[in-house]
Amino acid sequence: MIKIEHLVKNYGSHCAVDDISFEVETGEIVGFLGPNGAGKSTTMNILTGYLSSTAGKASIAGIDILSNPIGAKKLIGYLPEQPPLYLDMTVEEYLNFNYELKGCKLDRAAHLEQVCETVKIKDVYRKVIRTLSKGYRQRVGIAQALIGNPKVIIFDEPTVGLDPKQIIEIRNLIRGLGKDHTVILSTHILQEVQAVCDRIIIINKGKIVANEKTENISNVVANNRRFNIKISGPQKDILALLKNMQGISYVEALAERDGDAYTYMVESEFGVDIRKKLFFTLAERGWAIIGMESLGMSLEDIFISVVDKSEESKVRTNVRNRITRRQRGKDKNALEQELGATLYEDAQRQRAESMNTVVEDDDL
Repeated sequence: MIKIEHLVKNYGSHCAVDDISFEVETGEIVGFLGPNGAGKSTTMNILTGYLSSTAGKASIAGIDILSNPIGAKKLIGYLPEQPPLYLDMTVEEYLNFNYELKGCKLDRAAHLEQVCETVKIKDVYRKVIRTLSKGYRQRVGIAQALIGNPKVIIFDEPTVGLDPKQIIEIRNLIRGLGKDHTVILSTHILQEVQAVCDRIIIINKGKIVANEKTENISNVVANNRRFNIKISGPQKDILALLKNMQGISYVEALAERDGDAYTYMVESEFGVDIRKKLFFTLAERGWAIIGMESLGMSLEDIFISVVDKSEESKVRTNVRNRITRRQRGKDKNALEQELGATLYEDAQRQRAESMNTVVEDDDL
């Protein structure tokens, strides 16, 4: 549905978007992430036809945005970070205004009723927008994006400034829209992307540094490989047992102590859930488990790791060998760094393959 090919945007000597390529399939919800100044807004402005590109191509359903902007824009609904609302209008007046502005040919009454039902604003339909809460204003902004039933919807920071309840409501709304629309969601909040999106694209300094399905990242993040466990018993014997247990890749005795119980940081091998085996092994020896805490992985640290990796001047060729067991035990973020590096290297490989394809096409 959306195809971006070798897109470049220069502002004088500054390159805001540096030869990026990606596709979004029909019905897919894609999270577009990056730090401030990474090139997210520039890319979306090109995609919506607000800006022209220096080089490359962007198309919606096969329609080139630069050569046929009107045709492409008819397929797009856009909600910028600040919803384009006229505060002195009622919701009814505002949506009718957008209906006429877009030249919508659908049955007006039925279509606007459907839009209001989708975003759940029927109860404020005749209220002045100025009197609405932040959450309702955001919903009205989404409603204007849906007018004309566009195939593609682009959201720029749709939950900024909302309270937790409103954030959950907007997330559920976006997830529902993905059933009938292709959605691009730009945000700084990685948990938001994990909750809503099918795929994550991370951009930094104008280049794509990660492009991966959300479920692949979520499976790794949710993998219980690392936890703190408090065990009652002789520390020396327990430590020796844990170090020699099959399926455990690293163990370290921590300084925490509770009576005769000591805390150990345990990391299992990839794909191995050691908890049941650990429970029965310790029980056989009469050593009681007092507590167990899963350390998990930090999505924020993974994001930071991908961005940091893209800024390194020298790429590590074997991340796993560079992270020693001692470092993995002491550095709580080691696994996040490893995953971040892997995502970055995958993006680099995809970029190289894309460049090779262009060279081969030129040779033809």
